[in-house]
Amino acid sequence: MRTFARLTVIWLMSMVAAGCWDNRELDEYGFVQAVAIDRQDDGRIKLTTHFYNPSSKSEGGEGAKSAQNSKSAQKGINIRTSGDTIFEAIRDIPMKLGRKAKWDHMRIILLGERLVRTQNIGEVLDYFSRDHEPRGTVLPLIADGDAGEYLEIKPFIEQTIGQQFKKMETDGSQYSAKTSRVPLYELAIHLKNPSRTAAVAYIHRSGPGGDVVISKVAFFKQGKLAHVLEEKDAEAYMMLAEKYNSGILEFPCLADGGEGSRTKESFEVLSIDSKVYPEARGEEINVRAKIRIKGTLGELRCTVLKSRQDARRLEKRIGREVERRLQEGIAVLKREKLDALGIGTQIYRRNPKLWRRLEPDWDDRFARIRFQVRVEVRMLSTGLNVGTPFGTKERK
Repeated sequence: MRTFARLTVIWLMSMVAAGCWDNRELDEYGFVQAVAIDRQDDGRIKLTTHFYNPSSKSEGGEGAKSAQNSKSAQKGINIRTSGDTIFEAIRDIPMKLGRKAKWDHMRIILLGERLVRTQNIGEVLDYFSRDHEPRGTVLPLIADGDAGEYLEIKPFIEQTIGQQFKKMETDGSQYSAKTSRVPLYELAIHLKNPSRTAAVAYIHRSGPGGDVVISKVAFFKQGKLAHVLEEKDAEAYMMLAEKYNSGILEFPCLADGGEGSRTKESFEVLSIDSKVYPEARGEEINVRAKIRIKGTLGELRCTVLKSRQDARRLEKRIGREVERRLQEGIAVLKREKLDALGIGTQIYRRNPKLWRRLEPDWDDRFARIRFQVRVEVRMLSTGLNVGTPFGTKERK
């Protein structure tokens, strides 16, 4: 009897647990791929939300061709709303879309430059960090001009422009090192660090009417957009910030030890080890940077490598060129008083008492810091070709 009673209780519990009291159908939601946030002339928030369109199909026949030419065949659709707060603008989406926005699969958050120059980025992104649906791995982007306009662009190879921008940012930072990949959770950490400086990738056009590019780095200080670092200095920042994965280093072509020319040769970075650390003598701060680079030759145009000594001279030449670029990038950060390398944060972690003395005028102190940079380059291979430029007769 006891066994029968237990089975009866288990059966009744399973019947209750199997109910679908909180079910939701797929057609109740619109799945967000990207969102763009701008400020209107009246000060209200303008929200452009990019949704995935699951109704689009690429089947054969004339019907498919006509569908592909219609708006209904587009994989992404934009809904525009506005409000005094982001949450208000979001809750107005069902009035236009007929579905509740679902944020679990969002790829990109685009922030208009006009907005983040006047409002703290932490305030703008507060909803996305507080709500339970958006993921901390979503990638913020600072947009040159109106952020919503970028969601009107057709994707090149991905199904939606949100996924396209995500791949451009992740692969661009991985292989070209001309921008920084910073997810939402990492941005929140940097904004809370003692240095109060954070970096975000920047999206812009290569020129008037040009292609859209994700390059450069936008720096935030105390939550406000402070400076946009150009591509040539962004590579230096990525090295010093220990975020450089791989990329191409160009260096002047020097023929037989003569004067430098405008012709460039290239070196592919396969691995890099960066160490940047402060040294304190009382309240005087100096910073040492040691960069070790390993890679292979990408292009030779005038340099001839006939011996190991020739290779050593080339390694030193590349190292000097990298040191020069790093010092140029450091000069920009010092001029703008941007501790984007987290020097203040390192001091705070090692010596909180010293940091409390330095913090009140840290911006001015950072601008006076002396950086000692040392770069070591090791060439692992000259590639499949010999150590002479392609098409050049080998010297004997």
